[in-house]
Amino acid sequence: MQRRGFLVLGAFGLLGSALSFANKAPSMFGERELARARDKYGELAVRRLRAWQVLVDENLSRPERLKLTLVNDFFAQVTLSDSKTVWGLDNYWATPAEFLVKDAGSAVDFVTAKYFTLVALGVAESKLYFTYVTSSRLRRPHVVLTYFRSARSEPLILDSLTDRILPASERADLQPIYSFNAQGAREGERMQAAALDSWNQMLNRMRNGVIN
Repeated sequence: MQRRGFLVLGAFGLLGSALSFANKAPSMFGERELARARDKYGELAVRRLRAWQVLVDENLSRPERLKLTLVNDFFAQVTLSDSKTVWGLDNYWATPAEFLVKDAGSAVDFVTAKYFTLVALGVAESKLYFTYVTSSRLRRPHVVLTYFRSARSEPLILDSLTDRILPASERADLQPIYSFNAQGAREGERMQAAALDSWNQMLNRMRNGVIN
């Protein structure tokens, strides 16, 4: 499957400068982020960040399907909300670190955190997609993470609305609209301009170690 490049900041391969790979396991946050989290959000926020690092440190060699479960379970502990409630802004895409220090976030924040954590754990970006869907349950657009074991396999759905990881055939409540990842949009699909802008702002904060 060919993919069109479209990201203003470009794809980062294996997260590029967003994560540090000095050690065997990637560093999920820097000292600046840790200090900012402690000063602004307190010690519990720091503990959540450190637990996120432990998740990566201890599971690099696990089977890929188990990594999906571990990551999905880890972020299931965070409260599902909306960006207006959490940040006072519409369509704010939090970085994974921002998501954890707030301990709350929107559906897209869940997908972002799971996506980058799975990539840090060694899952190929070509297997992972942000997928915008129409949810009959919510009666509005929604976003989930889709995982393809191979290019032709049925995707698995990681969804903030449920703790269960299910194949797409068991999610009749979801109708796909378009999918993308850090490598670009899926063939024949185009990312919406508003989502692209939010994505690039989030990537900028990740690259610069910013926690709002």
